[in-house]
Amino acid sequence: MFFVTGTDTDSGKTHVAAAMLHKARTSYRMKTVGVKPIASGCERTADGLRNADARMLIAESTLKLDYNKINPFTFEPAIAPHIAAADIGVDLSPEEVFAQLDLTQYAMADFCLVEGAGGWRLPLGDNRYLSETVVALAMPVIIVVGMKLGCLNHAVMTEELVRADGLQVAGWVANRAQADMARFEENLASLKQMMQSPCLGVIPHLTEPSVEDMASYLDLTPLMQQR
Repeated sequence: MFFVTGTDTDSGKTHVAAAMLHKARTSYRMKTVGVKPIASGCERTADGLRNADARMLIAESTLKLDYNKINPFTFEPAIAPHIAAADIGVDLSPEEVFAQLDLTQYAMADFCLVEGAGGWRLPLGDNRYLSETVVALAMPVIIVVGMKLGCLNHAVMTEELVRADGLQVAGWVANRAQADMARFEENLASLKQMMQSPCLGVIPHLTEPSVEDMASYLDLTPLMQQR
């Protein structure tokens, strides 16, 4: 079980996580499941609040679970989850997030990804963070680097924070979400020098990204060696 975090909100971690699940189930013939514990910006449906990111993970999961097992905390407004939770009186403490994760069910998959929201220090309120739940579960972390100006600092700081919290960084993915990033190759070379964990892939800018296309740029071998 791996935790997927991003260098910022728009790093593309959901698309990358879905591509990893796709790669694991098609290239490695693994039973997969993707989990999105907390999601803001959800849509009201006949079945309740539903989140597009969670649905993307579900589409690439071979292990089919009830929606609330994949996305237990859903908030309609597209705002910081701890603010949305406070507005409706929902307990979003690290302990409650932990309690809502069905680890027994997730363990039935060969390859499980738990995707965060925002970056590593996603606030849950009362000076608590989602990273505390990840630490309690001792999950190795995958960092999705949104390739844009400032990403070198954000990537290195995220890796350092994860390590400072006592967790392993299993690897990182460079995702070129912005086509117009200046000196992309030079920045990528710098990132490869600065990061201590293995690069799992470099995804170029894709006009209409699909999980199949993105998966073709990924190498999950380092993750398979850590399972």
